[in-house]
Amino acid sequence: MAEPGPSTPPVPVSLVMPVLDEELHLEQAVRRVLDQDYDGPIELVLAVAPSSDRTAEIAERLAAADPRVRVVANPARRTPNALNLAIAAASHDYVVRVDAHGFIPPHYLRTVVGLLQETGAANVGGLMHAEGDTDFGRAVARAMTSPLGIGSASFHVGGQAGPAQTVYLGAFRRDALEAVGGFDEHFWRAQDWELNYRLRAAGETIWFTPDLAVSYAPRRSPRALARQFHGSGRWRREMVRLHPDTASLRYLAPPIVTAAVALGTALGIAGLVALPVAPTPVAVVLLLGWLAPVGYGLGVLAATAAMGRGLPRGVRLRLPVVVAIMHLTWGAGFLRSIPRERRRMRPRPQGPQRTPPPLGPSRGGPERRNDPQRPGDDAAPGRPPGA
Repeated sequence: MAEPGPSTPPVPVSLVMPVLDEELHLEQAVRRVLDQDYDGPIELVLAVAPSSDRTAEIAERLAAADPRVRVVANPARRTPNALNLAIAAASHDYVVRVDAHGFIPPHYLRTVVGLLQETGAANVGGLMHAEGDTDFGRAVARAMTSPLGIGSASFHVGGQAGPAQTVYLGAFRRDALEAVGGFDEHFWRAQDWELNYRLRAAGETIWFTPDLAVSYAPRRSPRALARQFHGSGRWRREMVRLHPDTASLRYLAPPIVTAAVALGTALGIAGLVALPVAPTPVAVVLLLGWLAPVGYGLGVLAATAAMGRGLPRGVRLRLPVVVAIMHLTWGAGFLRSIPRERRRMRPRPQGPQRTPPPLGPSRGGPERRNDPQRPGDDAAPGRPPGA
């Protein structure tokens, strides 16, 4: 695990936390930050949005109790606005993003600061460790650690330390953040992926380490999960529209499968309606449309049966539903996109606009292998069975 050398005084660090409706988790999340096993000076800037609970009161009490905690207002109630406001209020050259309902391990700051210094990366991060507290939540957590459920990104499924396209949360060099203009407030979701795209386009490195795992509380109901993935799919379409080079099979497979399932279902229903009235070859052909939804469903059942081995029965039974919700709602969101009036006509002008280079050694470092939004809302599903 990387950390500052014994002869080097630990550098000061600013931590920034977007906060909205976090009455239940805020105090514990702040305590995890203030109790870090880190010898250098730290400050925590809470960007608090107008909330429907006692979040603002708790934030002010925490700030009054500890001079390391400060509060800034986020009237827009959106994550990228909160992050930019908190970064503007922060004082130090290293900026670490944390979450109001994510709990960082005690060595988190030591590790990210050490890696920022060692690799020269612009952004360092680790794993999003999903932990559910209900059968449905545990099924979501299992799907989020599987390439079938959410894709093969290293910050979801793990991997070796090294350059990556994006990481969970992130610890940044402030100079790199400022050089590309910070978070893009146009992106209500996917703003972290978009920022890392611009950092890589500027020649910077995003560094993943498996030594860090930050706990994440997944959605606890089908409706909440569907809303999360539908919104993520809509904003990912905007990302692909503005930056076509980011399109990949991982992102295109879910909308293709969603469209096939929807079209097959529509044709199958038309066949069922037409067959009793006019039993023609055309009606029989329409019935073949059912092959798409039935084939997809059987594929999900087979894949989740293998994925769910060793899990409690209640979790296993919910796993196919969870995976189907992830695939189909994300795909539907991607097909729908965001409203036309919210779309940007061209990519953001700040920072270099060239395509990021392929992942490789860190520059200057050693060679190595809301919608109000919650971190994790930028989820992208894995490739559906058969896609």
